[in-house]
Amino acid sequence: MNNLNSNKIALVTGGAIRIGRAISIALAEAGYDLVVAHHSSVDQAVEVQKIISSLGRRCELVQADLREPNAPDIVVESVRQVFGRLDLLVNSAASFESSSLLELGVDEWDSVMALNCRAPHLLVRAAADLLRESHGSVVNIVDLSAFQPWSEFPAHAVSKAGLAHLTRIQARVLAPEVRVNAIAPGALLQPNDWSDKRWAAIAEATPLKCSGSPDDVSQAVLFFADADFVTGEILTVDGGRHLGPDGPPISV
Repeated sequence: MNNLNSNKIALVTGGAIRIGRAISIALAEAGYDLVVAHHSSVDQAVEVQKIISSLGRRCELVQADLREPNAPDIVVESVRQVFGRLDLLVNSAASFESSSLLELGVDEWDSVMALNCRAPHLLVRAAADLLRESHGSVVNIVDLSAFQPWSEFPAHAVSKAGLAHLTRIQARVLAPEVRVNAIAPGALLQPNDWSDKRWAAIAEATPLKCSGSPDDVSQAVLFFADADFVTGEILTVDGGRHLGPDGPPISV
């Protein structure tokens, strides 16, 4: 992505940690000024802000709990007040907690849906006028659970499946001024509660025989930001894991 206008602005939710952090820094390296939305990761957000400032770009922080219905409006209004424009919205904020489907309660279900699926809708709704003015784009971060029945993460999987379909609906509604795409990462960062053995098994089962890194998603975000003839697309970045096992089914 070259020769970017120096005043391009990006909003990255969940932009202080993990994949969101990598996306924020990559966008700054590509010439964007940023608003980074975070919830409880205050120290990490300040660190990202310092890194982006050292790259010669501007980074504003906004703290918000995107599970709250009015939080997306507050976040977008901060973009409007500080920069007055928005070229790219990256919906990266999400929860990822295991649970048993038959023990999953109403509060837990609603909390996951509010952050992983409703918030991206409300953020796009709030930012639609800014994005239309700039002919900007949206990138939603889903994952393989949008397409596979991850029984250990039922609410998460359903929320990401919803976000994947929401991406297509948003692409239809916001065209032709705004493009909306999504990225479905595979194994990039080892969950804190996963053993090294379990993580290694995931990598071994991947056709490319390795795990990826957050930078792989960052590069996909940069592609979508600059791909003027692509909308409604979901790009899987997983080393081929979505292909499933090699060979025909085993006969019994």
